[in-house]
Formats: sequence, structure tokens, C-alpha cells
Amino acid sequence: MTRGLRVFWTGFVLHFKNLSASPFMMTTAAIWPLVYATLAFLMFRATHQAPSLLYAALGAAVMGIWSTTATSAGGAIQQQRWYGILEILVAAPTRLILVLAPITVAIAGIGIYSVCSTLLWGRLLFGVPLHVSHPLLFAVAIPAAVLSIGLLGLVLASTFVVYRSAQHLSQALEYPIWTITGMLIPLSLLPGWITPVAWALAPTWGMRAVRHAALGGDVGVPLLACLGLSAAYTLLAMLLLHHFERLARERATLSLT
Repeated sequence: MTRGLRVFWTGFVLHFKNLSASPFMMTTAAIWPLVYATLAFLMFRATHQAPSLLYAALGAAVMGIWSTTATSAGGAIQQQRWYGILEILVAAPTRLILVLAPITVAIAGIGIYSVCSTLLWGRLLFGVPLHVSHPLLFAVAIPAAVLSIGLLGLVLASTFVVYRSAQHLSQALEYPIWTITGMLIPLSLLPGWITPVAWALAPTWGMRAVRHAALGGDVGVPLLACLGLSAAYTLLAMLLLHHFERLARERATLSLT
């Protein structure tokens, strides 16, 4: 367990630093969410029945985290294939999940730039108040939400080990996921059959924990649900990676040649 945590943390720090030095990733993480935020602010200010602007700011920030993860997690695995080291990573004694999980969690982790830029953008241009009801719980809820998005990205990214065109799947799921998890649109406004699906997605509870910590409300239940589902995603990713790794070995599809 200690060795696994050390491998994960070392990989996370390494990939986080590399991603933070990438102009493309920084643009995606820090600037693109501002488009979401601006649209949300303008729509929410157009009606008095909409939630507060801080509600919109937090939703746009987490949307930016998910968009970055959905579009880049699979690409990171494809990059290992292009470099010609995916076969080496699969053959290494370290479990494959300890190699891939730091990549997807680091991609989600740079979403902290999205949170900072979105809240600052809203404050300077739209006067969004930055008062947080539960600062300590907010500081815990943000990493929990980021972790849940990163692990959901890991589940999707596991398919890239064997399916080279799986990136289209994650891109196709980008908008449906942020819609049904209530990142910007309240679940009460969506059809009733979507609610059970939303409850099965950890980012739903992560988003709820973040908003309750900022705006007031119960944080414990959504936070525990978020962490519990994140643990379930980890187990699911382990099973999928084991299965897809076996298929890739049988079909000899790890390399580009």
C-alpha cells in the first residue's frame, strides 16, 4: 500500500508539473472555462428565478475541469503509444493503474487553475461575491470533486489501452456528463429518469459538496457519496484495465505498428 501510494504521488507530481508547463493545457484549463462562465453569468442575470452567480461560477469552473479531463485523458495514453513506451509501461512490474491513474488525476488536478480563473473572472467583471459559508469544507470538497472527475476519466481512459479510437467516446460524453451531473443546470429542471443516472456519477456529488460548502447546506452526505463512488471507480478501472490489457496482448494492439 505504501509503495503504491508513493508511486501514485510521484507520478501525479511529475505529470502535474509537465501539464502546468504546457501552453495548450493551461489555455484549456484556465481560459476556455471563462467562456462557459461568461455565458452562464449572462443567462443567470437575465432572470430573477435563476440561482446565484456564485452558483454559476462554481458550475462553470467544475465544467472546465471535466472538459479538460474528457478531452485529454485518453490523449495522454495515446501519447504514451506514440512515444513507443506503452508496451514498456504494460510490461513493467508496477500495476498499470498506478501508471495511468496519476495521468488522469493530474489532468483533472490542473482544473484548480480553472476554479481560480473562473472565480476571479466573475469577481472582476460581474461582481460575483466570493463569500464561502464553510471555508474548511470547501477546501476539502474541491479536491474531492477533482479526484472524482480524474477517476471517472480513468475509467474512460482504460479503453484507450485496446481501442485506439476510444477518444471519440470521451469527447462524445463531455457535454452529456456535465449536463446530467448538475454542473450548471439544476437536476430539478431535467427529466426525472436522469436523476438515478446522475446519482451513480461521482461528479454529481462532488459538485453538490462544493456548492453546499460555498452556499450553505449539508456537505457531509454528498462528500461521502463522492468519495465512495470514487473508490468504486478505482475498483472498476482496475478490472477494466486488467481486461483490456489482456485483450491488447492477445490482439497485439499496444504499439502503432
